[in-house]
Amino acid sequence: MMKFEIAVDAKKHDEFVNKSPLNHLLQSSTWAKVKDNWASEIVGVTDDSGELIASSLVLIKKLPLGFTMFYTPRGPIMDYKNAALVTFFFDNLKKFAKKQHALFIKIDPAILYRTSKFGSKETAEIIPESLEIIKNIKTAGGDHLGFNMVMGETIQPRFQANEPLRTADEMDKIYPKHAKRIMKDAVNRGVVGRRVGMEKLQNFSDVVSMTESRKGVALRNSEYFKQLMTLYGEDAYLHLAEVNLKKKYAELQAQHAQIEKDIAETPENQKKRFNRLNDQKKSTEKYLKEFENYDTQTDDTTVIAGILSIKFGDTMEMLYAGMNDDFKKFYPQYLLYPQVFAESFADGANWANMGGVEGDLEDGLSKFKSNFNPDIQELIGEFNIPVNKVLYRLSNLAYKLRKKMR
Repeated sequence: MMKFEIAVDAKKHDEFVNKSPLNHLLQSSTWAKVKDNWASEIVGVTDDSGELIASSLVLIKKLPLGFTMFYTPRGPIMDYKNAALVTFFFDNLKKFAKKQHALFIKIDPAILYRTSKFGSKETAEIIPESLEIIKNIKTAGGDHLGFNMVMGETIQPRFQANEPLRTADEMDKIYPKHAKRIMKDAVNRGVVGRRVGMEKLQNFSDVVSMTESRKGVALRNSEYFKQLMTLYGEDAYLHLAEVNLKKKYAELQAQHAQIEKDIAETPENQKKRFNRLNDQKKSTEKYLKEFENYDTQTDDTTVIAGILSIKFGDTMEMLYAGMNDDFKKFYPQYLLYPQVFAESFADGANWANMGGVEGDLEDGLSKFKSNFNPDIQELIGEFNIPVNKVLYRLSNLAYKLRKKMR
Protein backbone atom coordinates (compact mmCIF):
# COMPACT_ATOMS: atom_id res chain seq x y z
CA MET A 1 0.00 0.00 0.00
CA MET A 2 1.38 3.40 -0.99
CA LYS A 3 1.92 6.05 1.68
CA PHE A 4 2.48 9.77 1.22
CA GLU A 5 5.35 11.12 3.32
CA ILE A 6 6.11 14.68 4.44
CA ALA A 7 9.59 15.65 5.71
CA VAL A 8 11.37 12.90 3.80
CA ASP A 9 14.96 12.45 5.00
CA ALA A 10 17.25 14.59 2.81
CA LYS A 11 19.88 11.87 2.45
CA LYS A 12 17.30 9.27 1.38
CA HIS A 13 15.82 11.77 -1.06
CA ASP A 14 19.20 12.53 -2.64
CA GLU A 15 20.02 8.84 -2.96
CA PHE A 16 16.67 8.21 -4.64
CA VAL A 17 17.08 11.17 -7.02
CA ASN A 18 20.64 10.15 -7.92
CA LYS A 19 19.50 6.69 -8.97
CA SER A 20 16.68 7.98 -11.15
CA PRO A 21 17.08 8.65 -14.89
CA LEU A 22 15.32 11.96 -14.14
CA ASN A 23 17.96 13.04 -11.62
CA HIS A 24 18.67 16.76 -11.64
CA LEU A 25 20.68 19.24 -9.59
CA LEU A 26 17.57 21.33 -8.89
CA GLN A 27 16.04 18.34 -7.12
CA SER A 28 19.00 17.94 -4.76
CA SER A 29 18.10 18.66 -1.15
CA THR A 30 20.90 21.24 -1.04
CA TRP A 31 19.12 23.34 -3.67
CA ALA A 32 16.62 24.38 -0.97
CA LYS A 33 19.52 26.10 0.83
CA VAL A 34 20.46 27.89 -2.39
CA LYS A 35 16.87 29.10 -2.78
CA ASP A 36 16.77 30.31 0.81
CA ASN A 37 14.27 33.04 -0.06
CA TRP A 38 11.69 30.25 -0.50
CA ALA A 39 10.36 27.92 2.18
CA SER A 40 10.78 24.24 1.31
CA GLU A 41 9.79 20.68 2.06
CA ILE A 42 10.71 17.24 0.79
CA VAL A 43 7.75 14.97 0.15
CA GLY A 44 7.51 11.47 -1.23
CA VAL A 45 5.67 8.19 -1.58
CA THR A 46 6.77 4.88 -0.06
CA ASP A 47 5.69 1.35 -0.96
CA ASP A 48 4.73 -1.56 1.30
CA SER A 49 8.35 -2.09 2.33
CA GLY A 50 8.84 1.56 3.22
CA GLU A 51 11.05 2.26 0.19
CA LEU A 52 10.73 5.54 -1.68
CA ILE A 53 9.03 5.21 -5.07
CA ALA A 54 8.53 8.96 -5.54
CA SER A 55 10.23 11.98 -4.03
CA SER A 56 10.36 15.71 -4.60
CA LEU A 57 11.93 18.86 -3.28
CA VAL A 58 9.11 21.39 -3.09
CA LEU A 59 9.83 25.12 -2.97
CA ILE A 60 7.12 27.28 -1.43
CA LYS A 61 6.80 30.92 -2.47
CA LYS A 62 4.62 33.54 -0.84
CA LEU A 63 2.09 35.25 -3.09
CA PRO A 64 -0.03 38.34 -2.40
CA LEU A 65 -3.03 38.12 -0.03
CA GLY A 66 -1.48 35.39 2.12
CA PHE A 67 -1.48 32.72 -0.58
CA THR A 68 1.46 30.61 -1.72
CA MET A 69 2.57 28.65 -4.76
CA PHE A 70 4.36 25.30 -4.78
CA TYR A 71 7.16 24.64 -7.26
CA THR A 72 8.99 21.37 -7.81
CA PRO A 73 12.05 22.40 -9.89
CA ARG A 74 12.76 19.70 -12.50
CA GLY A 75 10.58 17.36 -10.47
CA PRO A 76 8.91 15.45 -8.97
CA ILE A 77 11.06 12.33 -9.39
CA MET A 78 9.04 9.15 -10.02
CA ASP A 79 7.95 6.69 -12.69
CA TYR A 80 5.49 8.82 -14.64
CA LYS A 81 4.36 5.80 -16.69
CA ASN A 82 2.78 4.47 -13.49
CA ALA A 83 -0.54 6.32 -13.73
CA ALA A 84 -1.74 5.17 -10.31
CA LEU A 85 1.44 6.49 -8.66
CA VAL A 86 1.23 9.82 -10.47
CA THR A 87 -2.39 10.34 -9.41
CA PHE A 88 -1.71 9.24 -5.82
CA PHE A 89 1.29 11.57 -5.51
CA PHE A 90 -0.48 14.66 -6.83
CA ASP A 91 -3.73 14.00 -4.97
CA ASN A 92 -1.79 13.95 -1.71
CA LEU A 93 0.50 16.83 -2.66
CA LYS A 94 -2.60 18.93 -3.34
CA LYS A 95 -3.93 18.12 0.16
CA PHE A 96 -0.64 19.22 1.69
CA ALA A 97 -0.53 22.33 -0.53
CA LYS A 98 -4.05 23.29 0.51
CA LYS A 99 -2.96 23.38 4.17
CA GLN A 100 -0.19 25.79 3.10
CA HIS A 101 -2.73 28.04 1.33
CA ALA A 102 -1.25 27.22 -2.07
CA LEU A 103 -3.27 28.27 -5.09
CA PHE A 104 -1.44 25.97 -7.48
CA ILE A 105 1.52 23.64 -7.87
CA LYS A 106 3.97 24.21 -10.72
CA ILE A 107 6.06 21.31 -12.03
CA ASP A 108 8.55 20.96 -14.90
CA PRO A 109 10.00 17.43 -14.76
CA ALA A 110 13.12 16.68 -16.81
CA ILE A 111 11.25 14.36 -19.18
CA LEU A 112 12.41 14.28 -22.79
CA TYR A 113 9.88 15.12 -25.50
CA ARG A 114 12.38 14.71 -28.33
CA THR A 115 16.10 14.97 -29.00
CA SER A 116 17.81 16.48 -32.03
CA LYS A 117 21.13 17.82 -33.30
CA PHE A 118 22.07 21.30 -34.50
CA GLY A 119 21.85 21.62 -38.24
CA SER A 120 19.64 18.56 -38.74
CA LYS A 121 17.14 19.18 -41.52
CA GLU A 122 14.84 16.40 -40.33
CA THR A 123 12.29 17.00 -37.57
CA ALA A 124 13.12 14.80 -34.63
CA GLU A 125 10.57 12.15 -33.73
CA ILE A 126 8.52 12.63 -30.56
CA ILE A 127 9.39 10.08 -27.88
CA PRO A 128 6.19 7.99 -27.60
CA GLU A 129 6.33 7.53 -23.83
CA SER A 130 6.42 11.31 -23.34
CA LEU A 131 2.88 11.50 -24.73
CA GLU A 132 1.78 8.81 -22.27
CA ILE A 133 3.40 10.76 -19.43
CA ILE A 134 1.71 14.03 -20.43
CA LYS A 135 -1.61 12.18 -20.45
CA ASN A 136 -0.97 10.72 -16.98
CA ILE A 137 -0.12 14.15 -15.53
CA LYS A 138 -3.24 15.66 -17.10
CA THR A 139 -5.35 12.82 -15.69
CA ALA A 140 -3.91 13.65 -12.26
CA GLY A 141 -5.14 17.23 -12.66
CA GLY A 142 -2.22 18.89 -14.42
CA ASP A 143 -2.81 21.83 -16.76
CA HIS A 144 -0.14 21.61 -19.49
CA LEU A 145 1.16 25.09 -20.34
CA GLY A 146 2.13 24.10 -23.86
CA PHE A 147 5.28 23.54 -25.87
CA ASN A 148 6.90 26.92 -25.29
CA MET A 149 9.66 27.94 -27.70
CA VAL A 150 10.95 31.01 -25.83
CA MET A 151 13.15 30.67 -22.73
CA GLY A 152 11.63 33.70 -21.05
CA GLU A 153 8.17 32.09 -20.98
CA THR A 154 9.14 29.37 -18.49
CA ILE A 155 10.98 29.18 -15.16
CA GLN A 156 13.47 26.67 -16.55
CA PRO A 157 14.34 26.37 -20.26
CA ARG A 158 12.31 23.79 -22.19
CA PHE A 159 15.19 23.35 -24.63
CA GLN A 160 18.70 22.60 -23.36
CA ALA A 161 22.07 21.88 -24.95
CA ASN A 162 23.41 18.74 -23.29
CA GLU A 163 26.84 17.41 -24.22
CA PRO A 164 27.24 13.60 -24.14
CA LEU A 165 30.65 13.00 -22.60
CA ARG A 166 33.30 10.60 -23.92
CA THR A 167 37.06 10.18 -23.83
CA ALA A 168 39.21 13.10 -25.08
CA ASP A 169 39.90 11.35 -28.41
CA GLU A 170 36.22 10.61 -28.96
CA MET A 171 35.20 14.16 -28.04
CA ASP A 172 37.74 15.55 -30.48
CA LYS A 173 36.04 13.62 -33.28
CA ILE A 174 32.62 15.17 -32.66
CA TYR A 175 33.76 18.81 -32.66
CA PRO A 176 33.28 20.58 -36.01
CA LYS A 177 36.50 21.44 -37.87
CA HIS A 178 36.00 25.19 -37.53
CA ALA A 179 35.54 24.80 -33.75
CA LYS A 180 38.80 22.87 -33.46
CA ARG A 181 40.57 25.63 -35.41
CA ILE A 182 39.26 28.19 -32.94
CA MET A 183 40.34 26.05 -29.98
CA LYS A 184 43.84 25.93 -31.45
CA ASP A 185 43.75 29.67 -32.02
CA ALA A 186 43.00 30.24 -28.32
CA VAL A 187 46.09 28.22 -27.40
CA ASN A 188 48.19 30.15 -29.92
CA ARG A 189 47.16 33.39 -28.23
CA GLY A 190 48.43 32.08 -24.90
CA VAL A 191 45.09 31.28 -23.27
CA VAL A 192 45.36 28.79 -20.40
CA GLY A 193 42.41 27.17 -18.64
CA ARG A 194 42.48 25.71 -15.15
CA ARG A 195 40.23 24.74 -12.27
CA VAL A 196 40.58 27.09 -9.31
CA GLY A 197 39.22 27.44 -5.79
CA MET A 198 37.23 29.93 -3.76
CA GLU A 199 40.13 32.38 -3.74
CA LYS A 200 39.42 33.22 -7.39
CA LEU A 201 35.70 33.85 -6.99
CA GLN A 202 36.00 37.62 -7.30
CA ASN A 203 37.84 37.23 -10.62
CA PHE A 204 35.00 35.05 -11.86
CA SER A 205 32.37 37.47 -10.57
CA ASP A 206 34.12 40.30 -12.41
CA VAL A 207 33.92 38.60 -15.82
CA VAL A 208 30.29 37.63 -15.15
CA SER A 209 29.56 41.31 -14.42
CA MET A 210 31.11 42.21 -17.78
CA THR A 211 28.78 39.74 -19.48
CA GLU A 212 25.82 41.21 -17.62
CA SER A 213 26.69 44.72 -18.75
CA ARG A 214 27.18 43.60 -22.34
CA LYS A 215 23.90 41.68 -22.55
CA GLY A 216 21.85 43.96 -20.33
CA VAL A 217 20.89 41.11 -17.98
CA ALA A 218 21.29 40.52 -14.25
CA LEU A 219 22.86 37.20 -13.27
CA ARG A 220 24.37 36.75 -9.81
CA ASN A 221 26.98 38.35 -7.55
CA SER A 222 30.07 36.96 -5.83
CA GLU A 223 28.18 36.20 -2.60
CA TYR A 224 25.76 33.96 -4.48
CA PHE A 225 28.62 32.16 -6.22
CA LYS A 226 30.35 31.73 -2.86
CA GLN A 227 27.17 30.24 -1.45
CA LEU A 228 26.97 27.71 -4.29
CA MET A 229 30.60 26.66 -3.91
CA THR A 230 30.29 26.40 -0.13
CA LEU A 231 27.11 24.34 -0.22
CA TYR A 232 28.21 21.91 -2.93
CA GLY A 233 31.86 21.67 -1.87
CA GLU A 234 33.90 19.31 -4.04
CA ASP A 235 31.01 19.01 -6.49
CA ALA A 236 31.35 22.72 -7.38
CA TYR A 237 33.79 23.37 -10.23
CA LEU A 238 35.17 26.81 -11.01
CA HIS A 239 37.22 27.12 -14.19
CA LEU A 240 39.03 30.26 -15.35
CA ALA A 241 40.70 31.14 -18.64
CA GLU A 242 43.77 33.34 -18.22
CA VAL A 243 46.48 34.89 -20.33
CA ASN A 244 49.86 36.36 -19.39
CA LEU A 245 50.07 39.11 -22.01
CA LYS A 246 53.67 40.09 -21.25
CA LYS A 247 54.95 36.52 -21.43
CA LYS A 248 53.05 35.65 -24.59
CA TYR A 249 54.04 38.89 -26.33
CA ALA A 250 57.71 38.17 -25.58
CA GLU A 251 57.28 34.63 -26.96
CA LEU A 252 55.74 35.98 -30.16
CA GLN A 253 58.55 38.50 -30.59
CA ALA A 254 61.15 35.77 -30.15
CA GLN A 255 59.23 33.51 -32.53
CA HIS A 256 59.07 36.29 -35.13
CA ALA A 257 62.80 36.97 -34.85
CA GLN A 258 63.59 33.28 -35.29
CA ILE A 259 61.33 33.02 -38.36
CA GLU A 260 63.03 36.01 -39.99
CA LYS A 261 66.41 34.42 -39.26
CA ASP A 262 65.25 31.12 -40.79
CA ILE A 263 63.95 32.92 -43.88
CA ALA A 264 67.27 34.72 -44.35
CA GLU A 265 69.13 31.41 -44.11
CA THR A 266 66.80 29.50 -46.46
CA PRO A 267 68.33 28.82 -49.91
CA GLU A 268 66.37 30.22 -52.87
CA ASN A 269 65.77 26.73 -54.31
CA GLN A 270 63.81 25.63 -51.20
CA LYS A 271 60.54 27.33 -52.19
CA LYS A 272 58.28 25.11 -50.09
CA ARG A 273 60.22 25.88 -46.91
CA PHE A 274 60.39 29.56 -47.85
CA ASN A 275 56.62 29.74 -48.42
CA ARG A 276 55.90 27.88 -45.17
CA LEU A 277 58.10 30.26 -43.20
CA ASN A 278 56.43 33.26 -44.81
CA ASP A 279 53.02 31.94 -43.79
CA GLN A 280 54.28 31.51 -40.23
CA LYS A 281 55.66 35.05 -40.30
CA LYS A 282 52.33 36.51 -41.42
CA SER A 283 50.47 34.57 -38.71
CA THR A 284 52.90 35.72 -36.01
CA GLU A 285 52.71 39.32 -37.21
CA LYS A 286 48.92 39.16 -37.00
CA TYR A 287 49.14 38.08 -33.35
CA LEU A 288 51.80 40.72 -32.58
CA LYS A 289 49.61 43.46 -34.05
CA GLU A 290 46.66 42.33 -31.91
CA PHE A 291 48.77 42.26 -28.74
CA GLU A 292 49.74 45.89 -29.30
CA ASN A 293 46.21 46.80 -28.21
CA TYR A 294 46.78 45.34 -24.72
CA ASP A 295 49.00 46.06 -21.73
CA THR A 296 52.01 43.83 -22.39
CA GLN A 297 54.16 45.38 -19.66
CA THR A 298 52.52 44.04 -16.51
CA ASP A 299 53.63 40.71 -15.06
CA ASP A 300 50.13 39.87 -13.82
CA THR A 301 48.05 37.16 -15.45
CA THR A 302 44.71 38.44 -16.74
CA VAL A 303 41.50 36.47 -16.15
CA ILE A 304 39.43 36.73 -19.32
CA ALA A 305 36.63 34.15 -18.86
CA GLY A 306 35.18 31.65 -16.42
CA ILE A 307 32.57 28.93 -15.88
CA LEU A 308 30.95 27.78 -12.64
CA SER A 309 29.53 24.24 -12.75
CA ILE A 310 28.07 21.79 -10.25
CA LYS A 311 28.09 18.01 -10.55
CA PHE A 312 25.06 16.09 -9.36
CA GLY A 313 24.40 12.48 -10.26
CA ASP A 314 25.76 11.76 -13.72
CA THR A 315 25.47 15.34 -14.99
CA MET A 316 27.68 18.41 -14.75
CA GLU A 317 25.41 21.45 -14.75
CA MET A 318 27.28 24.41 -16.28
CA LEU A 319 25.35 27.12 -14.46
CA TYR A 320 27.14 30.44 -15.00
CA ALA A 321 29.68 31.74 -17.48
CA GLY A 322 31.26 35.10 -18.16
CA MET A 323 33.83 36.68 -20.46
CA ASN A 324 35.74 39.94 -20.79
CA ASP A 325 34.62 41.08 -24.23
CA ASP A 326 37.90 42.97 -24.72
CA PHE A 327 39.43 39.53 -25.26
CA LYS A 328 36.76 38.01 -27.51
CA LYS A 329 39.38 37.35 -30.23
CA PHE A 330 41.20 35.11 -27.74
CA TYR A 331 38.21 32.71 -27.80
CA PRO A 332 38.64 31.64 -24.15
CA GLN A 333 35.34 29.78 -23.94
CA TYR A 334 36.42 27.44 -26.75
CA LEU A 335 39.26 26.33 -24.51
CA LEU A 336 37.26 26.22 -21.26
CA TYR A 337 34.26 24.19 -22.40
CA PRO A 338 36.28 21.16 -23.58
CA GLN A 339 38.26 21.32 -20.34
CA VAL A 340 35.05 21.19 -18.27
CA PHE A 341 33.85 18.27 -20.43
CA ALA A 342 37.10 16.36 -19.90
CA GLU A 343 37.21 16.86 -16.13
CA SER A 344 33.50 16.05 -15.79
CA PHE A 345 33.97 12.77 -17.64
CA ALA A 346 37.04 11.92 -15.55
CA ASP A 347 34.96 12.47 -12.41
CA GLY A 348 32.19 10.13 -13.53
CA ALA A 349 29.75 12.40 -15.34
CA ASN A 350 28.06 11.19 -18.53
CA TRP A 351 26.57 14.55 -19.49
CA ALA A 352 27.52 18.23 -19.32
CA ASN A 353 24.43 20.40 -19.46
CA MET A 354 25.43 23.65 -21.16
CA GLY A 355 22.11 25.25 -20.26
CA GLY A 356 19.08 26.52 -22.07
CA VAL A 357 18.69 27.58 -25.68
CA GLU A 358 15.84 29.17 -27.60
CA GLY A 359 13.50 26.75 -29.33
CA ASP A 360 14.28 28.04 -32.83
CA LEU A 361 18.05 27.68 -32.19
CA GLU A 362 18.63 30.96 -34.01
CA ASP A 363 19.95 33.06 -31.15
CA GLY A 364 23.62 33.82 -30.62
CA LEU A 365 23.92 31.62 -27.53
CA SER A 366 22.52 28.62 -29.42
CA LYS A 367 24.91 29.16 -32.30
CA PHE A 368 27.86 29.36 -29.91
CA LYS A 369 26.87 26.12 -28.18
CA SER A 370 26.45 24.41 -31.56
CA ASN A 371 30.26 24.56 -31.91
CA PHE A 372 30.48 21.66 -29.45
CA ASN A 373 27.88 19.50 -31.23
CA PRO A 374 25.64 18.86 -28.19
CA ASP A 375 22.30 17.08 -28.14
CA ILE A 376 19.36 19.48 -28.16
CA GLN A 377 16.97 18.07 -25.60
CA GLU A 378 13.40 19.29 -25.74
CA LEU A 379 11.45 18.64 -22.53
CA ILE A 380 7.69 18.20 -22.11
CA GLY A 381 7.35 21.59 -20.42
CA GLU A 382 5.56 23.07 -17.43
CA PHE A 383 2.29 22.07 -15.79
CA ASN A 384 0.15 23.90 -13.28
CA ILE A 385 -1.87 21.75 -10.89
CA PRO A 386 -4.71 23.81 -9.41
CA VAL A 387 -5.20 23.53 -5.66
CA ASN A 388 -7.87 26.19 -5.27
CA LYS A 389 -9.83 25.76 -8.51
CA VAL A 390 -12.00 28.82 -7.90
CA LEU A 391 -8.97 31.09 -7.67
CA TYR A 392 -6.82 29.28 -10.22
CA ARG A 393 -7.15 31.97 -12.88
CA LEU A 394 -6.42 34.65 -10.32
CA SER A 395 -3.43 32.65 -9.12
CA ASN A 396 -1.99 32.60 -12.64
CA LEU A 397 -2.22 36.37 -12.75
CA ALA A 398 -0.66 36.69 -9.28
CA TYR A 399 2.20 34.41 -10.30
CA LYS A 400 2.91 36.37 -13.49
CA LEU A 401 2.93 39.64 -11.54
CA ARG A 402 5.29 38.12 -8.98
CA LYS A 403 7.60 36.88 -11.73
CA LYS A 404 7.81 40.36 -13.25
CA MET A 405 8.73 41.79 -9.83
CA ARG A 406 11.72 39.44 -9.33
